[in-house]
Amino acid sequence: MSEPMTIDLERDCDAVQIPAGNTVTLPAGTAVEIAQNLGGSFTVRAMGALFSIAGRDADALGLDWDGGVGADGNREVPATIEGLEKRVWWALKQCFDPEIPVNIVDLGLVYDVHVERQGEAAYSVGVKMTLTAPGCGMGPVIAQDAQQKVLGLAGVEEASVELVWDPPWHQSMITPAGRRMLGLE
Repeated sequence: MSEPMTIDLERDCDAVQIPAGNTVTLPAGTAVEIAQNLGGSFTVRAMGALFSIAGRDADALGLDWDGGVGADGNREVPATIEGLEKRVWWALKQCFDPEIPVNIVDLGLVYDVHVERQGEAAYSVGVKMTLTAPGCGMGPVIAQDAQQKVLGLAGVEEASVELVWDPPWHQSMITPAGRRMLGLE
């Protein structure tokens, strides 16, 4: 097995400490090891801790970023609520818990998606989701990531993501695809 690659940050970089959710600045020259690169963000190990670095800061890692093209890359506004709802679920599959290499949909964290038409080509979207543990400091970070991905969809004017705790999450909520990704099947 090969050793993970260590990268020295090329510039100061904002990061979110995992699992506390505290925002910190990692200074230029800090050695980081990329543990995960999913959903447009990076989970790195540095200074004995885990941190999440947003895709927009990929240059600090010496990497390129595509600018966060919204969800499926389709810039056409869907003609129906059902069409947009499919895109919302796709966008939510691009959100990952920085500690788990499975998206929030396949983890069973998304409980509800509600789409309402606001005008000819404008929609509002409400998402209800939970976390694997109520005390997770990353909850607001994950919810904000989900909201930004939904707002990136053509036609979405407003998006809200609400963290809920009922019903409590448990492993049986993980989809078959998520179970395979986690090696549970």
